[in-house]
Amino acid sequence: LSIFFFPRRLETQIFVSESDKQGDMKVFEINGSTLSLALFTDVTNAKELLELLQAGTLEPEVAFLNASLIPDIFPVLASAHKTLLAKSRESLTTRTLHSELVYNYSGSKHITESLKRCGISESSTYILVARFGASVEEMKAMENLVNGKEIDLDELQGRANQAQIQKHYKISAVELGISSLADAITCRVAARDAL
Repeated sequence: LSIFFFPRRLETQIFVSESDKQGDMKVFEINGSTLSLALFTDVTNAKELLELLQAGTLEPEVAFLNASLIPDIFPVLASAHKTLLAKSRESLTTRTLHSELVYNYSGSKHITESLKRCGISESSTYILVARFGASVEEMKAMENLVNGKEIDLDELQGRANQAQIQKHYKISAVELGISSLADAITCRVAARDAL
């Protein structure tokens, strides 16, 4: 767990590189695997995506995260690291690797609440799409799943809903005086199982 408490200093050691770029999608290497991420705004088909996800018929399988709760990419990468670690130990808490990513990002021990809060809803218009180990074809399919405008991941910070994040993760003003939102979320992601 100690690797998460100093996230900025160890970031390059844990998350080796940002490798390929497909449109605005970025691919990150994590512990010998990859995580492809694409950020969308003005999404119009969230209800359809949620139905496919719940029915288990989504192709390719991906994680949909509520992007308004994501101030920076680092907590998502920390959640992905934790997800891959659980997979390697054959100890996933949820049914799929991608739902585990959403669950781990939430910082909560309640699966249903985590998936509802940090996943998408029927009315979601701002979504981060993630897939582990995506091929070039799957990356294109990911982009085609969502009816919306793909934007750069750098826009996360400016579009994050700080009040909603502080409420969900119980981040006080005092804590923000000595830390960032991203670091506070990362610490909660890392410490959840220890609490």
